[in-house]
Amino acid sequence: MLSPNQDEHAHSKDLVKYGELVILGYNGSLPGGDRGRKKSRFALYRRAKANGVKPSTVHILTNPHDSKAVNSKGHHSISFTLSRNQTVVVEYCHDPDTDMFQIGRSTESPIDFVVTDTSAGCSKESEDSSVSPSTISRFACRVVCQRHPPYTARIYAAGFDSSKNIFLGEKATKWKNPDGHMDGLTTNGVLVMHPDGFPDDSRQGAWREISVCGDVYTLRETRSGPVRGQLVNAPLTLHVRCQSEQAAGESSALQDGSLVDLCGATLLWRTAEGLLRAPTLRHLDALRLELNAGRPQCPVGLNTLAFPSLPRSHSLEERQPWAYLSCGHVHGRHDWGQRPERHREGGGGQGDGPGGDGPGGGGGNRECPLCRSLGPYVPLWLGGEPALYVDAGAPTHAFTPCGHVSSERTARYWAETPLPHGTHAFRPTCPFCSTPLAPSPGYTRLIFQGPVD
Repeated sequence: MLSPNQDEHAHSKDLVKYGELVILGYNGSLPGGDRGRKKSRFALYRRAKANGVKPSTVHILTNPHDSKAVNSKGHHSISFTLSRNQTVVVEYCHDPDTDMFQIGRSTESPIDFVVTDTSAGCSKESEDSSVSPSTISRFACRVVCQRHPPYTARIYAAGFDSSKNIFLGEKATKWKNPDGHMDGLTTNGVLVMHPDGFPDDSRQGAWREISVCGDVYTLRETRSGPVRGQLVNAPLTLHVRCQSEQAAGESSALQDGSLVDLCGATLLWRTAEGLLRAPTLRHLDALRLELNAGRPQCPVGLNTLAFPSLPRSHSLEERQPWAYLSCGHVHGRHDWGQRPERHREGGGGQGDGPGGDGPGGGGGNRECPLCRSLGPYVPLWLGGEPALYVDAGAPTHAFTPCGHVSSERTARYWAETPLPHGTHAFRPTCPFCSTPLAPSPGYTRLIFQGPVD
């Protein structure tokens, strides 16, 4: 079976691939399966015909009806409403040198990649997102890629709607730059983090906010605060967006490992070159087979354990490995070590998926039969999204408390990467299921027992 990377290269070897956007938390596919524009990862290829746009004419209007007349010409435009009697409309014209891809919650045709809110443990949740209002914008952001080497991909807040318009109303945060051009921020903002040295010797960068015109700012006091942060890149004029970022300070140009947060979902950008160096599903499955070939055994039941095949199923299998995450000892599923005073009222309902407390209604902590340490006792699940790995190392460590297994370097990197949460908080989460991680280190080394025969 070909990995998604290999399969795409097989049928698109004549195409130029810019990179992929991968939603954190879905471990390789949406709960109900990837369908059309709604999926867990989105590959960006050079289009047969360029669809990029660039700023052209600026109109300053004093009559609201004039704005409708400008927008009805069929051109893309961004409207900045300054007051009831003044609107600045920036018209955009065709750019033969760029391709534009739009991301958002809307299922309308301008959106190339439909993204809905991600919740903790979402890889096992249903796709019903109607329970609570979404914080992701219908037209959240756009990625503009240069059609020629080095194929730079740049992120911008907000996307053009079905009328080819981006509309920033009176209450939106907006301003006029020193060069006279308008810019603004979306309600909940588009945040970006560029790591340094990803993936070989990666260090986390600072989270920044991207403006509608692609400039980089420090974060607002709260996610939707009315006052923008400080500009941290050399301002680029609307009319001339430089191809090179030399001496431009921080940039909206995405690099391998960049994270884009849409206030409800976080996306990882992998370049085409980065994906070629990343492990594939075939490699991850080879590591799984090698681990299973060692015939790890449960120290209690002495039965042989085995990780299920990739892509994984969320239903527990008989030989599924379980682990005490406080110490890392790997067992099979058993009822040893339950503490009666910790039993959940009404029986257990969380023992059959990542982050469950164990079979039979056991409470939050279980006692390891080998070392007597107390901690979560959960089933182990292999991390099945190759793009989230920073190396191709063996699956030796598990995130706490969800039990997703990856290489040590991968576990350490994500445990040290705070992701946006709520209006102003940040916290490390498991990249495979979006479960908030336990306090440092947020992962544990697994200890397997080999066969006794």
